[in-house]
Amino acid sequence: MKRLSVLGSTGSIGRQTLELVRKYPEELSVAALSANASVDLLEEQVREFRPGIVCVYDADAAKELRERLRDLSGTTVTEGMNGLLEAASCDEADMTVVAVVGMIGIRPTIAAIEAGKTIALANKETLVTAGHIIVPMLGKYGVSLYPIDSEHSAIFQSLQTLSGARDAFFGGHPSVKRILLTASGGPFRGRTKEEMENYTVEDALKHPNWSMGRKITVDSATMVNKGLEMMEARWLFGLRPDQIRVVIHPQSVLHSAVEFIDGAVIGQMGTPDMRLPIEYAICYPERKEQIADQLDLFTVGKLEFLRPDEENFPAFALAGEVLERDYGYGAMTGTTLPVVYNAANEYAVARFLEGECGFMDIPRMIRRAVDEHRVVSAPTLVQILDAEAETYELLKR
Repeated sequence: MKRLSVLGSTGSIGRQTLELVRKYPEELSVAALSANASVDLLEEQVREFRPGIVCVYDADAAKELRERLRDLSGTTVTEGMNGLLEAASCDEADMTVVAVVGMIGIRPTIAAIEAGKTIALANKETLVTAGHIIVPMLGKYGVSLYPIDSEHSAIFQSLQTLSGARDAFFGGHPSVKRILLTASGGPFRGRTKEEMENYTVEDALKHPNWSMGRKITVDSATMVNKGLEMMEARWLFGLRPDQIRVVIHPQSVLHSAVEFIDGAVIGQMGTPDMRLPIEYAICYPERKEQIADQLDLFTVGKLEFLRPDEENFPAFALAGEVLERDYGYGAMTGTTLPVVYNAANEYAVARFLEGECGFMDIPRMIRRAVDEHRVVSAPTLVQILDAEAETYELLKR
């Protein structure tokens, strides 16, 4: 029986993780749950899965949940960051599923690693902003980390063809020439910057292939999401920037691939269904029968592969620049540049979703924050969080 701590259980990844637990109750159980403030759904989950610990980040929502669960014994309701750290590292859990959104995921991931928990990571920001801290910790504590992100899962699956594949998973491998990160292109593929100036929140949330949360769907529309995946892949697979190539693939059937030095390209295909990478991360190395919908290549008909449009998606182009500059300080060093890129995007997307700025203001705000930032090399966790706060303050002015 594998016992899970699911951080972000009311979000899309968290809910699908719990679907997997429902499907395999004899193999999976829930030790802890966490959410920001979604009391109604979280109460349903607690009553169904009976975790020993549940964290509600918002203090008022935590108080409400305690009142609602007064009749339920055996579950402790915690709150805030301290509660999140407790849920991430609780003794009863074997694996911590980090499915929270944003840089809030860094500290609970660190706590889970220090407690010896296997990590299933659906939080890009943790490695994007703190990869130089997280990756050495995995080796120090002997902890395995598996990506839930569909593209990185596809690369990980493709690397299983190598002998000593686990060694390739953070330190690179001499047989790997580069990886091919696929991107659907989002809802605005083929559009110009001038056209996108007037696009609304409703337009940006109409992803053609994937069903995701609001923030990550907007990130797909700006292609910031792919930029963050490039930065994350650098840490996950021990790659140089020139070993990471993005390919626009509108059908979202090839989820990513690895190109080897002999010219072979091995990739993972499937329907655009997050249940497969979730299952692969949680149940690795075992595969379950028919988790995702069946892929019918006859129905798909054809697959297209296009170059990314850096001219009309400037936030994506900037991500490549940030990756190059960051790597230039040292392969395992890291800087605050990805922190600023990510924080500026989080701030800008939040304003866009609230109707307070336009769609193309997002890349403009990210560019301003990056250009005005004084870089810190090999930042500590405190310096990472300070850089995030400073970025927010800059953009508020």
